[in-house]
Amino acid sequence: MDYQNELSGKTALVTGGTKGAGRAIAERLKNAGAQVIIIARNQPEAPDEALHFIAADLSKPEGSIKAAKEVLEKFGKLDILVNNLGGSDTPGGGFAALTNQDWEDAIQGNLLAPVRLDRAFLPQMIENKSGVIIHIASIQGKLPLYDSTLPYAAAKAGLINYSKGLSKEVSAKGVRVLTVSPGWIMTEASIRMMERISESNNISVEEAEKSVMDALGGIPFGRPAKPEEVAELVGFLASPRASYLTGTEYVIDGGTIPTI
Repeated sequence: MDYQNELSGKTALVTGGTKGAGRAIAERLKNAGAQVIIIARNQPEAPDEALHFIAADLSKPEGSIKAAKEVLEKFGKLDILVNNLGGSDTPGGGFAALTNQDWEDAIQGNLLAPVRLDRAFLPQMIENKSGVIIHIASIQGKLPLYDSTLPYAAAKAGLINYSKGLSKEVSAKGVRVLTVSPGWIMTEASIRMMERISESNNISVEEAEKSVMDALGGIPFGRPAKPEEVAELVGFLASPRASYLTGTEYVIDGGTIPTI
């Protein structure tokens, strides 16, 4: 079905929108007719003139202030906010390998950065009685991997809870708030990780991919998600076709989470 113009006249912001799922989401919203802004620390490797780029480090409060100021000055409003920025750089080895800084960095980037941007843009959304905020969380909010990404998982669990609470406050004021929790996504970074695992363990890339799926407890669908599949879900949720949806978490994990 052609949704080429369903977001015409809308302005959308995608954080972490220069690569991976964030770039796919930005492209999906652009193809639906939205004016799209992307924010990241570094310039995109493949610039697109139709995607307005703002350089900012959203893990720091001053980065969020700079980004919000520039968006509102240049575009006057924001209709759709996709808080996609996130990730984990913490070392493996469980709780004893983690420092206070590891915890603080994970919480700043994965929880407080979205909170700060929401606070920056919500007043004008409420004034206009219209807006959509989508938080990209993770299945690790419910399925933490203690050996490698515990701070990330805890921050994403906080984001899921915060998103639900925020929806209760602002949905009656015209702003829909939703959460999308992907499982493993086969981004370019994931492909490089599979290649590193393959080389270091002298196994094939396919075997490396299976080892990661096994660590997750298996993916019934048999493969990771494609960035475009996550983007399609976000595109629907941001659209008028999802006008009655708010306060809900949507899991897109190929069946990874083993419970209801």
